[in-house]
Amino acid sequence: MKFTCNREILLKEISIAQEIISSKNAILILSNIYLETLKDKLIIKAKDMKVNFQTQIPVTVIEEGSTTVYGDKFFGIVSTFPYDEIEFSQKDNVAVIKPTTQRKPEYKLKSIASDKFPAFPVTTEPYFEMPIKDFREMVVQSVFAVSDDETRYFMNGVYLEKTENKINMVATDGRRLAFVGKKADNKINDFSGIIIPPKILSTIVKRSGDEGLINISISDKIIFINFASYQFSSVLIEGMFPNYKKVIPENQEFSLSVKREEMLNALRRVSLMVEKKSHRIYLGVSSGKMAVYSEESELGTVEDEIPCKYNGDDITIALNYRYLEEPFKIMTDDEIKIRFSSAIKAITIEPVPEKDFFHIVMPMQS
Repeated sequence: MKFTCNREILLKEISIAQEIISSKNAILILSNIYLETLKDKLIIKAKDMKVNFQTQIPVTVIEEGSTTVYGDKFFGIVSTFPYDEIEFSQKDNVAVIKPTTQRKPEYKLKSIASDKFPAFPVTTEPYFEMPIKDFREMVVQSVFAVSDDETRYFMNGVYLEKTENKINMVATDGRRLAFVGKKADNKINDFSGIIIPPKILSTIVKRSGDEGLINISISDKIIFINFASYQFSSVLIEGMFPNYKKVIPENQEFSLSVKREEMLNALRRVSLMVEKKSHRIYLGVSSGKMAVYSEESELGTVEDEIPCKYNGDDITIALNYRYLEEPFKIMTDDEIKIRFSSAIKAITIEPVPEKDFFHIVMPMQS
């Protein structure tokens, strides 16, 4: 096979492929990127044990063919290549990468035959579509709350479900919960709730924009997601996701609101003195103001204060500062509301005015 192409275009796509490939993969071929020339395009594929990726870019095809090359080295070659145009040729299990107008540099990279590359799964289930902007917002508002405790594997992904008129995403690690729901098209077929590994979702968020549609198909064990020239699929996490509805408070009689940036800045300042194992901070709320402070430690302590809108009895709530900071980081609204009923029950964090998402955090023991 032989083709020439623009370096920047190629680099953009193989960087995605390299993200998919697992550096600790025990199967050698899965450390390789699949390349195939067909007419005027280059097909690029990558996979690990769970996630599959495919795309295509325009190239000048001199000779059609296919091969696989070691992803880490190929990415390194292309990312440091000193010219705008690349010539790639492959023969006798050796790929040659060099400029189109110069003799050097010339890289010779061992390749593995493309017929060794595993076939990708296919789906017979129908696809449904939704605005890619909505899908990205749902992932951003939920994926950070996924549990990293592998003993509770059913929490190691984002739960996706369809209710009567909504598509919901939920993530939890048992101490916090993120929920976001978007209006569903009536044409979307019902499907059972599934648990999606975060890797495919995070990759899609990095590479997608706000324009256009995303197409999704769900089979028993695999989700297929396509947009633009990209095709992704991933094995789903098996298991029963917790009944998250039991965690959502039905009634919280108290609420306060703060400016998002003021709260974030206070959290950053106080976090410098937070005990690293517990991550515990305190919110001391009284009429018109909120004290944000750390607990006493060997290093010392810190207390900050910001204005807030609150009319109620004084209350102190102990929280993991990361669980408070992360929702504030991914929200973009100027004002944020915190609803609660007591110092020991779940608090709800949501934007002002209310939108289609919220975050729930369990307080810590004082």
